[in-house]
Order: sequence, then structure tokens, then C-alpha cells
Amino acid sequence: MTETTPYQTPLPRPRAIAASGHPLVSQVAIDILDQGGNAFDAIVAAGFVSTIAEPTLTSLGGGGFLLTRPCNQAPTIFDFFTNTPGLGLNTSELEPHFFPVTVSFAGSDQDFNIGLGSVAVPGTLKGLLHVHDRLGRLSLKKILTPAIHAARTGVPLSRHQGYFHTLLRPILSLSRRSRRLYSPGGRLLGTGELFYNHEMANFLEELSQNKGRTFYEQPMARQIEQEMETMEGLLTAADLTHYQVLERQPLRGGYRTMEFLSNPDPSLGGTLICQALQELEKHSMEGLDPLSPDYLMIHAQVQLAVDEHRLRLRTDPSATRTFSRGTTHISIVDQEGNVASMTNSNGEGSGYIAPGCGVMLNNMMGEDDLHPDGFHCSPPGIRVSSMMSPSLLLENNQVRLVIGSGGSKRIRTAISQVITLVIDCGMGVQEAIDFPRLHWDGTVFQVEPGFSRATLSSLKRLGPVNEWSEKNVYFGGVHAVAPGLDGGADPRRGGAVRMQPVPQGLSS
Repeated sequence: MTETTPYQTPLPRPRAIAASGHPLVSQVAIDILDQGGNAFDAIVAAGFVSTIAEPTLTSLGGGGFLLTRPCNQAPTIFDFFTNTPGLGLNTSELEPHFFPVTVSFAGSDQDFNIGLGSVAVPGTLKGLLHVHDRLGRLSLKKILTPAIHAARTGVPLSRHQGYFHTLLRPILSLSRRSRRLYSPGGRLLGTGELFYNHEMANFLEELSQNKGRTFYEQPMARQIEQEMETMEGLLTAADLTHYQVLERQPLRGGYRTMEFLSNPDPSLGGTLICQALQELEKHSMEGLDPLSPDYLMIHAQVQLAVDEHRLRLRTDPSATRTFSRGTTHISIVDQEGNVASMTNSNGEGSGYIAPGCGVMLNNMMGEDDLHPDGFHCSPPGIRVSSMMSPSLLLENNQVRLVIGSGGSKRIRTAISQVITLVIDCGMGVQEAIDFPRLHWDGTVFQVEPGFSRATLSSLKRLGPVNEWSEKNVYFGGVHAVAPGLDGGADPRRGGAVRMQPVPQGLSS
């Protein structure tokens, strides 16, 4: 590191900062803090609102992870990711409602499977309620109010959400309920149009009293089971009733003088980022131009090495299986120094809207990279693994960076690249997030525009290169906060940062 990097100086007093994938989500987090809530109140409220503001990326019917660290206390990972479904069923005799769709990004196509047979046991709703119960300060009614208002009055679709609507048209138009939500009047909603969810608003109004019991128990769990049985799905009432949020110790690694905390087993994303940082630490990047061939080649070689490790894990029968594509992330620090890093996903969505709540359930069982041995082979009740990696960097027991990303396999490469740009190159958080990215997809180096021809020529000596014409959502969505300094949100996914004003009498 150079002597000018801000990460060598003592931190100023904390300033509340929220970074997320949507301006409304970040603003709601700050509003909750203004009402006397803490970072955990704020991230739960933001999580509920994100299901309205970013409906194609997250859902109460999906799953996620939250890494919390109360000021100067031990950190905890809250695991509310999905389970494999089918408790009480003889799944070997079933032929689930399950079929493929192709989604075309600007530079790469991806195949997904949807339908009722793609639904895994959802955890996000129970996870948000569990975290609020454990760490929250405000009433649940106050926490839910912004989401209720957004669902009732509507949120204009951002340019990015409009783009996602177009990408996911086959999923959003699959069922009568989904068409009623996403295509009112017979036409798919587009950029600038209001997205409403009146049924969810009603559901959330009741949630402050029943705290999710109607969804995970009776009567809604039974209604979901009946529809699954009729329409060849695998999710049962027993799956919902037995689902539990898990609390884990975070994975611990290191980078330079810092400690890195992330998502532990059975998920794989944190492990792969730790390995990447360990490999990157072998190289001195002080003084290197991040646009230079030398800098890019270091990252390229590390990505190749980490991908080889990932493939070895995948061929091991005891190894973790991984998933996470359509995702969003929220990073928050409050004025007390509490920090929270949360990543949520609904996959691409199954196309199935659960009755009576306006919630689209996930398609976690429909991903080929999750099921290398074939679909629907795992027994029910198993926690699905993920690449999602909400993370923290600490130095001298002080949090220096709160970070996470959406983007499937690109999560690990996006996070590791932003970390090195901030720590080794002394970039501000937003500058590091804006910087062009590189990702080895297993066969080709996917590269965003911004690198010189000489740099790309060097890269081509390691493998084929696909040069994108634009920075794209494909490369992830990093939203991060440097407590006491600044925050950054990814323009690739319409991110936004909001801050509380510095309190009188405190320097910023």
C-alpha cells in the first residue's frame, strides 16, 4: 500500500451510510436510522423494500445471508438460504413442472429452469423476521411501514429494473398471477412505469401481528402445498413448517494487514474469495497501474487458479454445490459503528406467485450448476449452497470495508477486484466499483471495456477473450461502505448510496 491510502489513517467518528441496488432501498435504511433504529433495523427494513423496488432480483420467497457485527462485538452470519423441498413426498415417482428458458445478456446467453418444480424452500421472510427479533430496536410495524407504502402506492421501474423485466419476460408472464403483477393491462411493465403489489401490501400489514406464521404454517402453507400437488411442484407444508434460520460463525481469512470475514461452509463463495485474496497477496501491486497488462495478468492468473480449485470441489461428492444468479446486496453502517452486509436472491424466479401474499417463489432447484449429478437428486431438507458472500474487512478490530455483490459466479471476482483496488491502489470505494472488470467463466475471459489493446493482447496469451461493448449487470453489482469515509454502489445495477448528515459537534 502507498502512504496516501486512507486505510492507513485512524477512522473518524462513524457516519451512517447505506449502499444498495436502488435509491429507495438506501433511503429507507437512512430513514429508519433517523427514527432511532440501528443498522439491523435498517437492513431489515431495506430488505423488505428491496422486494418491491427490485422485484426481479429478490423476493420474500427467496433466500439470503446477513453478516452482522455489532460495534466491537463478535460477528454472526445469519443463514436464511433455501432448503431442498419434498418432505413427506416420494419424489422418485414425481415428474415436476419444470422446463428451460434462455436469458440473453448483451454478451452471453444463460439457460435457466423454471416452473413449480424449480421451487426450493424459501427463507428470506423468516430470515428478516428472525434478525429483527434478535438485533432490532424499533417495532416491527415501523420496520414494515416503508415496504407497505411502496407496495401500495407503487415504485417506478428504474432503467435497470426495466431491463431485467425484458430479460425475464418468459418468467414474469408464466402464470395468471404473475401476469397480473408484471403485465397489468396485458402489457409487460417497462422503465418508468409504476410497479404495484397490493396483495403484498395487505400481507405485510398482517405480518406485524402474525410474524410470518401464516406463511410458514397454516393456512398459507397448506394452500401452497395444495397448489404444488395439483400443478406438479415439490414444496410441501412440512418443508415450510420445519424451515429454520441458522446462525453461524463467519469464515475468517486475511489480506495484507487485514482480516477478511465472509460466508462459511456449506456455501462456497467466501472460501473462493479467501483463496483469491491469498493468491493475490503473493503479488506486490504497489505502484501498478490498474489498467496495465501486469495488473490485469495478476488477476487473470489468480482467477484461473481459483477456478481450478472450484472444479476440484465440484467433482468431489462431498463438496458443496453452489447457486446464486439474480441477486442484490445491501451494506450499512450506523452512527454507533454497527455494520450489516446482506445478500439476497430469488434466482430468476420460478414464475409461481404464492396465494394470498403476492410473493414470487424462487427457482433454486432449476440451476444446472447447482445439480451436476442431475436435477432433483438431493434428498429434501438439505441447505442449498451459494456463491453469495456478504463480507467485511477489519484492521486492528475496526471495520474498514463492508462489501458484497450479486452476480452468480461473478460475485467472487467482483469482490476480490474491488478489494484490491481499494486496499492496494488507494481508490475510493465508488471509483473501485466503477472500474472495468474481468471474469474467467471457465472457457473465456469476459472483459468490460476500458483496457488498452496492449493489455488485452497480453491477456489473450492466457486464454480466449470476449470483449464487451459496455459495462453490464453480468459482471455483478457491488455495493460497499467504508465506515467513516465513504460508500459506493454499482451503476451496473442501478445502485445508490445515501448518508446521514454528520451530527453537530462531530467531524466527518
